[in-house]
Amino acid sequence: MLDTRPVILVVDDTPDNISLLSGLLKEQYKVKVATNGEKALQVAKSSPPDLILLDIMMPVMDGYETCRRLKKDGELREVPVIFLTAKEEVEDENLGFDLGAVDYITKPISSPILLSRVKTHLTLKQSKDFLADKNEFLEAEISRRIKEISLIQEVSVMAMAALAEMRDSETGNHIQRTKLYIEELATQLSRTGKYAEVLSPEHINLIVTSAPLHDIGKVGIPDHILLKPGALTREEFEVMKTHTTLGREAILRAERLMDKPETFLRFAKEIVYSHHEKWNGTGYPEQIAGEQIPLSARLMAVADVYDALTSKRVYKDAMPHEEAVGIIEGDAGIHFDPDIVKVFVKNKHKFKEIAERYTSELVG
Repeated sequence: MLDTRPVILVVDDTPDNISLLSGLLKEQYKVKVATNGEKALQVAKSSPPDLILLDIMMPVMDGYETCRRLKKDGELREVPVIFLTAKEEVEDENLGFDLGAVDYITKPISSPILLSRVKTHLTLKQSKDFLADKNEFLEAEISRRIKEISLIQEVSVMAMAALAEMRDSETGNHIQRTKLYIEELATQLSRTGKYAEVLSPEHINLIVTSAPLHDIGKVGIPDHILLKPGALTREEFEVMKTHTTLGREAILRAERLMDKPETFLRFAKEIVYSHHEKWNGTGYPEQIAGEQIPLSARLMAVADVYDALTSKRVYKDAMPHEEAVGIIEGDAGIHFDPDIVKVFVKNKHKFKEIAERYTSELVG
């Protein structure tokens, strides 16, 4: 039959003391013994006990050093240690507690006191272990649910974005490319002092997740304008520009269904509504300028234009990578945020790699 009693390790260099302690404990507990500190560490490491009764005055390695080593071991540091000693000075007790002992029993040992203290600290350890297991379970469950919610959010975003992409079959992997472009820009920009705080890993993740929605408003643009093979007339372009307001309104309606003023779609609203704004204030829909434009939208502007330039459309051929980089670099401070353009140019080779990975239409 399996012995499920708590295990107590008795460490003492005096045979009489070991015999006495074993006799007191053996009815209620499984007892292991060690006659010195080195042996105690070996026994404890081979199979961690539930509690250790540790003599202080031992040759070679005293109880203090043994306790110090126990508390440095990741698997043993939580095992409660009760010092057994003839020392009664306050400084000795303080040293024991400083080293991590849970109690201090002086010799000669009182049987009722010993049994009471052992029972108390085993009960405390069991409670602590239970709470630790419970916390570990709760942390794992919370992590699982967060991942589940994040997956639901991402799937929802991609599903909505796919609806917009289906309206324009020639955009190909546009959604995937721009998502990777904006992730590269945001990650590199976050490493600069100015943006380190605002571009936290959590914010970058939300921005990247939201990026595929940037053109969701095109669902509301008539086919004869959205799919027109040639240049748009002034009137047609005015209609095309409304995809920013249509997209934001769609997201606002989704948020109202969730009955929350701010949701994980916060950055999606910014990107959808403002990614056509320009640094010099000549963009649309509001003609805002500079840092008035949300950072997420400024990031999207660079990613979106680079992809538009280097991708083939019904009305144009794909532009060579270096030519596209030159156009974006030349528009720093005009169309684009200069800080973002610096990051883009510094990492332009990564953009070419992404483009080549997700399309065969990049040239040059």
